[in-house]
Amino acid sequence: MKTARTMLLLAALAVLAAVPWFGSDVLIQFGINALLLAVLAQGWNVIGGYAGYASFGNSVFYGLGSYGVAIAMAQWQLPFWVGLLFGAALAVVFAVLIGMPVLRLRGHYFAIATLALAQVMAAIVSNVKLAGRNVGLVLPPLNNDPLFYELSLLLLVLATLTVYWLTRSRFGFGLIAIRENEEGAAVMGVNTTLYKTVAFAISGVFSALAGGIHAYWVTFIDPESAFDIGLNVKMIIMAVFGGPGTVFGPVVGALSLSAVSELLSSEITSLAGLFFGVIVVVAVVLMPRGLADVLRRFRSTGWRYFAENIRSHQL
Repeated sequence: MKTARTMLLLAALAVLAAVPWFGSDVLIQFGINALLLAVLAQGWNVIGGYAGYASFGNSVFYGLGSYGVAIAMAQWQLPFWVGLLFGAALAVVFAVLIGMPVLRLRGHYFAIATLALAQVMAAIVSNVKLAGRNVGLVLPPLNNDPLFYELSLLLLVLATLTVYWLTRSRFGFGLIAIRENEEGAAVMGVNTTLYKTVAFAISGVFSALAGGIHAYWVTFIDPESAFDIGLNVKMIIMAVFGGPGTVFGPVVGALSLSAVSELLSSEITSLAGLFFGVIVVVAVVLMPRGLADVLRRFRSTGWRYFAENIRSHQL
């Protein structure tokens, strides 16, 4: 069974990797967006799914990664990979400095605190000359969508392997203990502050790398687009839709919802947002623990699974 699952995953990865060879330009561009959203959902999964802290601040890491690449390439004329490392370093520093005090908050207090971070950072960057202030920065163009696609896919593989490592490591078990009962985890010897801060930093690194790749791909960034809180909402929805606290749930959620969103936008543009919202609401009611939980339990419970969820919501 395990061998068959591994072979299936490798086959799926091979198909995804081959898209630039047989796919159209539109499909490749859609793939880049979908893969980067999957990376963001997987990054959020570390702090939100495993540690249980619903962060609305990951868009700050995305913006820092974008500006790290933009500043390195447009202002300092450095290579792209240096900009990626610079953006990731900014994300780690920010996660440590902000995470230490903010992660002491819990529940909606933590969510509100992280929600404000993106707006504060956008205001700060808008007044920094090196970052182009409100005007933004233009990066040197590179018309190579297949390269950006493969980079996005590689980053997604790295993020997923990291989450898989969490399910097998003492650090990951510590995060799960924090999610289930933080006081109990502390009593058992888990350094909760350190674990949460490291999880915040790991989450931030993947978000920053995704932002850096996207910035070089679109060749332009400004504070509004780089620190867009709507992007944070998307990554949370996709992670929750697929199944938070699982290895492949956020990936499946991001890719499937990206496909639905693209289909609705192309077929019924004026009502795409409405239908997308309805799909998300229905999914949350019928499968509140995500697609991963459906696949795990549907075989044994059948359609009763959805009926039980409906009753639990008193509908």
